[in-house]
Amino acid sequence: MVELKEPVMPSSEEFSPIPSLAATAMVTVAAAAPDATVLGVPVGTSGEPPSEAGSDRAALALAGFDATVGSVLVMPAAAGQVVVLVGIGDAAALSVAGWRDAAAAFASVARGQGSLALRLPEGTQVSVTDATAAAIEGVVLARYRYEALHRNDAIGRGSGSTTVDRLVVVGGDDAGVARGTAMVRATTLARDLANTPHSHLTASTFAELCVGLGAQFGFGVEVFDEDAIAQLRLGGLMAVTRGSAEPPRMVKLSYRPQGSVTGRLGMVGKGIMYDSGGISIKPSNRVHAQMKNDMSGAATVIAAFTALGELGCTTEVTGWLMCTDNMPSGTAIGLGDVYTARNGTTVEVVDTDAEGRLVMADALVLADESDCDAVVDIATLTGSAVRALGPDMAAVLGTDQGVVEQVKLAADATDEPVWQMPLWQPYRRKFDRSSVADLPNLASPDTPDVIASSLFLSHFAGETPWAHIDIAGPSQNEEGRTWHPLGCTGFGARLLAQLAVDFKPTR
Repeated sequence: MVELKEPVMPSSEEFSPIPSLAATAMVTVAAAAPDATVLGVPVGTSGEPPSEAGSDRAALALAGFDATVGSVLVMPAAAGQVVVLVGIGDAAALSVAGWRDAAAAFASVARGQGSLALRLPEGTQVSVTDATAAAIEGVVLARYRYEALHRNDAIGRGSGSTTVDRLVVVGGDDAGVARGTAMVRATTLARDLANTPHSHLTASTFAELCVGLGAQFGFGVEVFDEDAIAQLRLGGLMAVTRGSAEPPRMVKLSYRPQGSVTGRLGMVGKGIMYDSGGISIKPSNRVHAQMKNDMSGAATVIAAFTALGELGCTTEVTGWLMCTDNMPSGTAIGLGDVYTARNGTTVEVVDTDAEGRLVMADALVLADESDCDAVVDIATLTGSAVRALGPDMAAVLGTDQGVVEQVKLAADATDEPVWQMPLWQPYRRKFDRSSVADLPNLASPDTPDVIASSLFLSHFAGETPWAHIDIAGPSQNEEGRTWHPLGCTGFGARLLAQLAVDFKPTR
């Protein structure tokens, strides 16, 4: 295990892979509209428009404003505060997700201003706390930009957006502020980490950041180096790391709530800092540049941990982050090589680009050996999940339907959608093609890999109730929309935090 005497966090003078942590918006609540530069006013599709509209509904319609969710209209102002009308559709039918999207539309149309106020909608079924949190999430996440490596403003590539420095939620409550700011920080932290290029974020520096975050947000962090990894017999992690010039790290996170513990949950995150495909090298296209995000699973787990204390989580949570590179070199693992996992299973590597399941298998064995009531893993694992579900939702599979249902409920609550796919046991026979080992790391070519990879992982989860979340699709956006930015999305950080807060043992 690595001995670190003091938490390691970047100073203000050096590059930081997590710039959003130091740029947190100041969020307050107020009973009346403050002197913010821009005020957002919700407008439903029925009833009289608010007084700030200065027009009747017919005039607003002529201006192109129909008050549906996401529609906005900037009211001209000669001086003073600018008012933005924010459509919420049928107020009685407005959901938390719809209000979050509306708040994001408001923030986007006011993108040049850093001081904002947003009034909560009236006549809805959304609680004040939920509406406050969703307003914060929609506004701040919509304005996220990763600009840590922008150094020259003269090249004309500015985002045209201003960070939200101050947000006042008119009619909100403090509980919603606490929840919203914790969830926003988790998501922006995960986005920062996944967006940071491999040249600026190695397994070692990531582990050091985790130590600093643990000290700042009140959870334990243990870092395991090459020698400790070998002593733990983490064969998959050792096999994958063979081709990299950078040393691997396993990071173990421990959150202990104050007071009584209501359950024990394990989280496993894939932390492939850069994935070239290894000897089975990926095709030479833009997918290579995206492979800095192959540690999004690990990023979402550490990010979720930063929110647990402020959310009042009563679940004891343990995390395992498996961090290394998958690179081709003279020392890299080859096709046909066999390694032994921690639980004694021998694995034949028939495709080195199926490496995520190898490092995660070891962590699942560790989780199974612990006293967790359940374990959930999260990873950018398969192109198969993307082809099946596209870029908007993750796949979820598992051995325990109760745990899967809790993942689905957390996904619904955070608007980070998942779709359950079958852990189809008859496909287990597709792994019977290795003549030299217990398992190959890839099933036969006619098997959908999102299912096959989950079957592989389930072998290592053992008897512990387990669910797997494949975020290969929603971890990266090719274009921005609502509160989802271009680039790495941080998908899963809020979902995991919500899952931990609401978790109940199923056995």
